[in-house]
Amino acid sequence: MTSPAKSIKLNVNSEIGTLRTLLIHSPDSGLGKVVPSKAQDWLFEDIVHLDTMRKNEYDYYIKLLLYFLDPGKIKGKLHQIDEPQAERNFYKPDHTDFYASNKVIEIQSLLAEILEDKGIREKLTASVCAIESCNYRLQQQLNNTPPIELAKIFISGSLNKDEMIFSPIPNLIFSRDIGITINNYFLLNKPAKKARSRETLLARYILFNHPMFANYQHHILEITESIQHFLRPGKDQEEKTTLEGGDVMVVSANHVIIGCSERTSLSGAHEAVKLLFENKVVQKVTMLKIPHKRDYMHIDTVFTQVKRNVWVILGSLAKADQAKTEDNPASWFSEKKLKDRTEIVQFTAGENKPRTFDSIEALLTDISTNDLHSTEQIQFIYSGNNTFPFDAREQWTDSCNLLAIKEGVVLGYDRNDKTIEAFKQNGFSVVKVTDLLQQFENDEIIPATMEDTLILMPSSELSRARGGFHCMSLPLFRDDI
Repeated sequence: MTSPAKSIKLNVNSEIGTLRTLLIHSPDSGLGKVVPSKAQDWLFEDIVHLDTMRKNEYDYYIKLLLYFLDPGKIKGKLHQIDEPQAERNFYKPDHTDFYASNKVIEIQSLLAEILEDKGIREKLTASVCAIESCNYRLQQQLNNTPPIELAKIFISGSLNKDEMIFSPIPNLIFSRDIGITINNYFLLNKPAKKARSRETLLARYILFNHPMFANYQHHILEITESIQHFLRPGKDQEEKTTLEGGDVMVVSANHVIIGCSERTSLSGAHEAVKLLFENKVVQKVTMLKIPHKRDYMHIDTVFTQVKRNVWVILGSLAKADQAKTEDNPASWFSEKKLKDRTEIVQFTAGENKPRTFDSIEALLTDISTNDLHSTEQIQFIYSGNNTFPFDAREQWTDSCNLLAIKEGVVLGYDRNDKTIEAFKQNGFSVVKVTDLLQQFENDEIIPATMEDTLILMPSSELSRARGGFHCMSLPLFRDDI
């Protein structure tokens, strides 16, 4: 297999600069083998129907990304790709008809390419077999498996159509959590859950061995455990050093937000801050603690950026705590102070005194005004149009987890009706991806000219996995803003 790109440039210094290159992973056969009893262990809320997820949902995402980032791979082919009798070869990274873009880059392809090296293949196979407790004969069998097939096995867990030898890694479709590009550095994650440990191992081998990243070997940062961590008592997750990409947002060239959440521990955030300051990657890091609940998971399930002055956000977590208005027992015990609180502390390199914010809205307003120098009024578009119970329902199905392809043009799920209403009320156009793709193909709309648009993506199966398009993207290059 020929590499889609021999080398690339890393550059991400915002959440909204025009997207040029990203890593993705299309749903693989492992997702179709998740059983109900293991779904939550593997971080899914439910089992999914794989063909529906692929053909009726995720494939639209691939086509849309290609029209924006690499139109030569798809322009003029839409009808052929969508013919009822057509096979999915366009989307299959192990097929000769695969789109093989060097802008919309498939993780499975990169894995297959590094496995062509016998030494790397043996080392990675040994590592995978060690963490999956495989026997020696199986390890030898895998060593002799062709690279393209071996890459599929490592991801899906399936030795063949009918035989699984270890668990799948269904969360690989959420490529954001592998790590995060910060300016021209790459921060690798350290996952909280065992279900994601193989993802991190594969990502580490790709980053350090694929020629695409050859120019950035000294810019790959790895989170490590604190010294003698294995001597610490207890099994509390807070004692572990964990960090996932959904809790890291690059909001400007000099400023990163790191969330402390269900998946990213205080220790993990602390280690990331040290790495970023020691390597002079950024000058400012804001640590944002949100309630450690499955409802929220990462900070990018609570808010994401749409424009310099526009954010989509969950209103119930966004505002400062209100003062108690009645001095009675019922009022007292309903106070938010007795629940998990949102806490925000900002650190600046070389300064001893950190800065605090009393709400997420106050932090984001400061970012828009002082980091991004927006002169327009700051707008917050609220999940569920800030109306209970739709705010909580739609946040659960990723109303706040949007991917900006360019400033003001974002992808979101079509099921979040009240949030869609809120976008319209704030002056945004709304378009279904099925309609938009035809308009691109017919030259009725040019992607580069689009402004202030929410693109609606089908979502019945993808949303069962609790992740939106921010989660399903790992930007490697965005234009400066």
